Formats: sequence, C-alpha cells, structure tokens
Amino acid sequence: MIVDFHCHSTASDGTLAPEELAKASRSFDAFSLTDHDNCNGVIACARQADKDGVKFVSGIELSIEPGDGFDKFHLLGFGFDPNNKELKSFLKKVLEGRNDRNKRILENFAAIGIEIVYDDINSYANGDVLARPHFARWLMDHGYCSGVMEAFNKYLLPDSPKETRCYEERFHPSQEEAFGVIHRAGGIAVMAHPKYWRREWRESGVDYNAAERELARLKEAGLDGVEALYQANTPGENVDFVRIASKLGYLKTAGSDFHGSNKPTISLGMQVSENYIAPFLERLNLV
Repeated sequence: MIVDFHCHSTASDGTLAPEELAKASRSFDAFSLTDHDNCNGVIACARQADKDGVKFVSGIELSIEPGDGFDKFHLLGFGFDPNNKELKSFLKKVLEGRNDRNKRILENFAAIGIEIVYDDINSYANGDVLARPHFARWLMDHGYCSGVMEAFNKYLLPDSPKETRCYEERFHPSQEEAFGVIHRAGGIAVMAHPKYWRREWRESGVDYNAAERELARLKEAGLDGVEALYQANTPGENVDFVRIASKLGYLKTAGSDFHGSNKPTISLGMQVSENYIAPFLERLNLV
C-alpha cells in the first residue's frame, strides 16, 4: 500500500497548495495533511481527495513539551473535527506563541545587522503560520545564504554559531493539554519522528531503552500512536521503533514529512504492508 500521514502544504511551510498536494497523492491508498499548528488547508485538501476517490483524514502537527531529558516532541493529530471550538481556541493560543517567537527572531536579526521588515517576511507565508523555512527563503533571496540548509545551520537552529544565532524557543503546550484537545475534537494523538526526540541521538544513535521507558509513560498519559516508519529513518531505526511501538500496543503510522521544494530530498508517499497500517486505518474508519 502507498500512504502518507505526514506532509505539509502552503498552509504552513510546504510549497504545494493543499489541492496540489491532494492531486499529487491521487494514486495513494490513504493520506493526511498535517500542517504545523493549523488545519486551514484540511477542507480544501479533503474536497480534492474526494474528487479523486482517495481516502483522506484530517491532520495537524503540533510542537509540544518534550518531557524531562528530551528536546523536541512533535505531535500529529488525526481524524479530528477541524471546526471543533476548543481546538480552534487552542490553536489560536499556539499561533500567538509562534508570532511572539517570530518577533524575537526579527529582533535577533536586527541585532546582527540584518533588517527584516515584518510585512516583507510575512509575505513569504501563504496563511497564518510564519515559520523558520520562510525566514530561510528570505535569507536566500536577499543573498545571506545559498540554500535553506545553510540558512538554518548559520542562523535558525539552537546550535547555530553564537555570533549569528537568531533562533528562539516558542510556546509549547503541555503533553496532557495537547492529547486532551485532540481527543475531545474526536481525533487520535501520534508522536512524529521519535528519532528527533533528543538532539544527541542524531550523532550518537537512538537510546531505545530511554525511548521505550518514556513511550510507556506517554501511553498511560493518552498518546495513541507512534510514527514508527519515517522516511528519514535508517532501516534499523524503522525496525526498532516498530518493535517498541508493537510491544507497547501503540497504533503505528508512516510519514514522509514532505515539504515540497523546502525539503527537496524528501519524496511524497510511503510504501507499507497492509498488516502494518490496518489497525490505524481501522481506528480512523478508513477501511
């Protein structure tokens, strides 16, 4: 089966419009749009998917509190009502936190002599969500770097060089609040790309014992699933995250993290076995 339960459109930091993303997925068995901190593209994407006869489920990606000893927790929500009032109120608070972070990033750039006018940088976003890839594009267009990765490495990461680092942390809702909001909107909560949970795992490899211990706790707290198959995983990482997710009784998903030309090495779509993805599809009433 070909599926993709992790991809982004111009409603956040991707380069394909929601309708274009749906058209690009018309040969898939099922997929979801998981834009950052908003579900503004979900209805348009769902409408196009319905025209093409492709199974589609609402989705979103949220940055939440990572937990003690961890660095980054991205939560995927699936199958929720995008018009749920509590969810909309929650996302407004998240967006306000993102906008506050962006203002601090602009101040940091000004402090190192790079003046970015807010209206100019905001024009790079096609919706409410102004994100770091938009800053990277602005830096490219204005001659401060030659590519997106250079922009991130030099300016936009927590470990960018001190003299050019403009990165700022932003508001992260608690795990319990995020799980609860997704559940009360009718959805399920899935951890995205667990390999990025700790920064040190990128260099030293994943500590699977630590991952399993914390995932066991998170299951009790309300987490429903794990993105055990992820396009940037090594084959070994796929095997071990599938093993842990299965052992703990999690739903398992598969995602590419497609962003279009903002992440040109990532292709849309993931090939999975029917047995692997069936419990997730059944939970979402997609079979």
